[in-house]
Amino acid sequence: MKPANACILTVNGGSSSIKFALYEIADSPRRILDGRLERIGLPQAMFVVKGGHLADNFSRPVAAPDHASAVALLLDWIEQCIEPGVLTAVGHRVVHGGPNYWQPQRFTPELMEHLRQLSAFDPEHLPQEISLVEAFHHRFPGLPQLACFDTAFHHDMPRVARLIAIPRRYEALGVRRYGFHGLSYDYLMQELERLAGAKVARGRVILAHLGNGASMAAVLGGRSLDTTMSFTPASGLVMSSRCGDLDPGLVSFLARSEQMSAAQFNHMVNHESGLLGVSGSSGDLRDLLAHEAEDVRSAEAVALFCYQAKKWLGAYAAVLGGLDTLVFAGGIGENAPSIRARICAGLAFLGIELDAPRNAENANVISRDTSRVTVRVIRTDEEQVIASAVCRVLGLGEKKEN
Repeated sequence: MKPANACILTVNGGSSSIKFALYEIADSPRRILDGRLERIGLPQAMFVVKGGHLADNFSRPVAAPDHASAVALLLDWIEQCIEPGVLTAVGHRVVHGGPNYWQPQRFTPELMEHLRQLSAFDPEHLPQEISLVEAFHHRFPGLPQLACFDTAFHHDMPRVARLIAIPRRYEALGVRRYGFHGLSYDYLMQELERLAGAKVARGRVILAHLGNGASMAAVLGGRSLDTTMSFTPASGLVMSSRCGDLDPGLVSFLARSEQMSAAQFNHMVNHESGLLGVSGSSGDLRDLLAHEAEDVRSAEAVALFCYQAKKWLGAYAAVLGGLDTLVFAGGIGENAPSIRARICAGLAFLGIELDAPRNAENANVISRDTSRVTVRVIRTDEEQVIASAVCRVLGLGEKKEN
């Protein structure tokens, strides 16, 4: 069954996966389908579609030896399943906007050229995102495409939080703390206001987006005061395969001892480090939890993840001058009660006291009624933020005045 109403497609493209969602345009965008292409470049990539009514749900292996072939599969599926003219626009998550881009906007030749120049800022994401936009333009040349920047939420952080302590001349090249997961944080703050009211959302809030990529943000008055990720998404918390914060002296040490090049170092800190590097077996926290009882390296990786998260939580409570609300989100934050419990253990002095049964059930509020800090679990939805931004910029689905 193919949709009859106008639709928006949201796309979140990476080097090893492409996630997408389809929204019907009404007074507000309504999601009708989720999909993803994953394990791109591995022997058996997977194409998954679920929750929709325009095609049977499926999960099937596909041949996707590289990013270009995966994009072609997605474009073929769009042509087969969506009537011509029904797809109205595409909204893309763009990980890095650099110093000049934070508002959602249409892709133009000028923006594309600037993003190519920014690729040195984020070689792990931007080249694939650019090629994805170009492939859509080649297949659907008249289709509007919009960029939604993951750095936007943190754009107006206080200057002291943006500075990096290297010679000032590099600031002119755009070297500063940017922060990421902004689309997720935007959604979480909207949901927090909807669930608890504007007063709570404008209070002292720590947002913890914990997944394969993990970060935290300190938010006051609805504004980001600081965040763990910095110039690139590799900094801050320990992650699945990213190192988090690292002593810069390792660059010269490994160059001397291992003859490691800059490219090799970049690959190591993004793809071979974090939980994967410490455990030596997996970057998936579910695997590590399953084996920590008999495998000391898995146990150490889990302990390090929780320790680093606890440390940042305390630091951001200091930045905020106290804490009113803690929000867990992301694949780990939403679905791993034991990790939430370990992160929050011993933080009663900050006012954080979890309710064990609520936490085990992944309840919306997992803190005790007597806890000074309300601890929430909110399922994040970056795609909804993208779809809403596309509607806003293009004036889609708006009720017209008489």
